[in-house]
Amino acid sequence: MPSQSAFTSLIYTAAQALKDKSDEVNRLNVFPVPDGDTGTNMSLTMDAVISELASTPANATIPEICHAVTQGSLMGARGNSGVILSQIIRGICDVVGEADVFDAQLVADALAHSKTVAYQAVRKPVEGTILTVLKDSAAAATEEVAAGTELDELLHRVVKASFDSVRHTPELLPVLKENGVVDAGGYGLAILAEGLLAAYEGHEVGDIDVKPVTLGAPLAVLPEDDWDDQEYLYCTEFLLFGDDLNHDEIEKFISSRGGSELVVGSPTTLKIHVHTNDPGEVLSHMTTLGEVGEVHIHNMRKQTRDRSAALLEVAVPDAPAAKYGFVSVAAGNGLREILESLGVNIVVSGGQTMNPSTAELAEAGKSIAADHVIILPNNKNIIMAAQQAAEVADGNVHVVPTKAVPEAFAALLAFDEEEDPEINVTAMTDAAAAVRTGEVTTAIKDSKGKVGDIRQGQIIGIADHEIEVTGDEVADVTLRLAAMLAQDAGVLTVLAGEDLDDTALEDIVAALQSAHPDVEVDAHRGEQPLYPVILAAE
Repeated sequence: MPSQSAFTSLIYTAAQALKDKSDEVNRLNVFPVPDGDTGTNMSLTMDAVISELASTPANATIPEICHAVTQGSLMGARGNSGVILSQIIRGICDVVGEADVFDAQLVADALAHSKTVAYQAVRKPVEGTILTVLKDSAAAATEEVAAGTELDELLHRVVKASFDSVRHTPELLPVLKENGVVDAGGYGLAILAEGLLAAYEGHEVGDIDVKPVTLGAPLAVLPEDDWDDQEYLYCTEFLLFGDDLNHDEIEKFISSRGGSELVVGSPTTLKIHVHTNDPGEVLSHMTTLGEVGEVHIHNMRKQTRDRSAALLEVAVPDAPAAKYGFVSVAAGNGLREILESLGVNIVVSGGQTMNPSTAELAEAGKSIAADHVIILPNNKNIIMAAQQAAEVADGNVHVVPTKAVPEAFAALLAFDEEEDPEINVTAMTDAAAAVRTGEVTTAIKDSKGKVGDIRQGQIIGIADHEIEVTGDEVADVTLRLAAMLAQDAGVLTVLAGEDLDDTALEDIVAALQSAHPDVEVDAHRGEQPLYPVILAAE
C-alpha cells in the first residue's frame, strides 16, 4: 500500500484537479432542475475531505485515513452531486481501508463496491449521469483484471474508460444531447480519476477533450430558461444526528415531501438532500427525530437566473488586455486563495515534489490576456523552467525568481501597476529577497547536515534552504526555527499545512506570541502538503 503521505497526496492532487476545472464543470450544468453548480458542489465536498485529513495524526494508518475521507465527504457533501460523490468515495474506502496490497485487483474490487454503494443510495438511478461513468469505469477495471493487465496500465485504461463514458452520456440522456453537452457530474468524476492517476505517476493533469461523441463541433453551452414553476423550489440539505436513526422511515418521509431525495449515512449520522417547496416542514419533522445541523437551503429559481447570467457572460467577447498578469506556483488551497487575493491570475499546482514544466508555465502565461505577464516560481527548482518559459514567449513574460511562496506574497505587495515592467521586476525581486523563510517537514531518510545526524522520520526545520533544526515534535521545531527567523523581524507569518489541525496551529501561534511579544504573528491556512508549517519573517 502507498505510505500515509503518498496516499494523502493522491487525494489532494485529485481534489485540486477538480477545483481547477470546477468552472468548466459548472458550465455543463444544464439540467431542467438546477441544483447549484455541480463543479462547485463536488469541489466543496472534496474540500471537506481535505479538511478532515488535515486533522488526522501524521502517523495515521491507511484505514484511519480512509475513515477520515469517508467522514469528511459525508459531513461536507454539497448538493445532489456532492452527496452521490460521498457515496462513491465511501464505497472505494470500504475496500481500500481493509486491503494490504495496492494492486490491480484492489482497484477493480474498490470500483465494483463503490458502484454498488452509489446505486443503492439513489432511489431512482438515471443513466447518462455520474452513476453511469462510475459503472463503466468499474466494468473496465474488472475486464482488465480478467485480461491480466498490470496495475499501471489498468489505471490508464480505467481513466480512459471514464472519459469515454462521459463522452457517451448524451446518447443516454436526451437533455444533454439537446444542449450539446456531456454530463457535468460524470465529467467531475472523470477529472478526479485523472487527478489520482496524475499524482500516482507524478505529473500534472492535462487538458482533455470531452465533447460528445456524436458532435463534431466544440462544446457550446448556451443559457436557457428551463425553470418550470411546478418544480420544487428549494434545494434543502442538512445533517441529522441521533442514536438510532431509522433510515427507511426517514427516506419514506423525505420522498413524500419532495423530489431528488437522498438519505445516506449511518444510524447516528445521516446526510439528507431533497428538493421541496416547504423546507420548514421537513426540518421541523427532523428535529423530532434527532438534532439537525449544517443546513443549506437554496432557491433554485434564483440559481437558474444566476446561472443563465453567468453563461451569458461567458459568451461576451473578451475584454481588452490588462497591462499586467501574474502566474504563480503553489500547492495548497489556502496558498492558492492568498495568491489570488493578491492579484495572481493563474496558480499552477506544484512545488517541492511536483515541479511544473516549462511548457505548463508558458501555456499559463499565454492564457492570460495581459500586455506583460510576471511568473513567480516559488521554488528554486522551478526558477529555470520559469526563465525558459519567458524565453520562448513573445517577449512580454518576466520572471521574479522567488524561492518560496511567502517571497511571492512580499513581491506582489511591492508591485506597482503604474510602473514599467523592468522597474516592477526589480522592486519585486528586492522585496522577495528581504523575506526569510522557514519550512517544517519530516525527513524521508537518514542523512547528515550542519546539525549532525538526521534520522528518517525526524521533524526538521529548514531556514533559507538549510536544515537548521531537528526534533520529534512539529511545534518544538517550529518554535526553535522561528527563534532564528524572528530576529529583527516585525512580522512573522505562519502558514499551516494540511497535516496541521486548527488546534495545533492555535497552540503554535500562542507560543510564538509569548516568545516574541514585539513581533506580529500572522497565521493563515495554507493547506500545503508535506510541510505542516511554513514560516516567513519580514
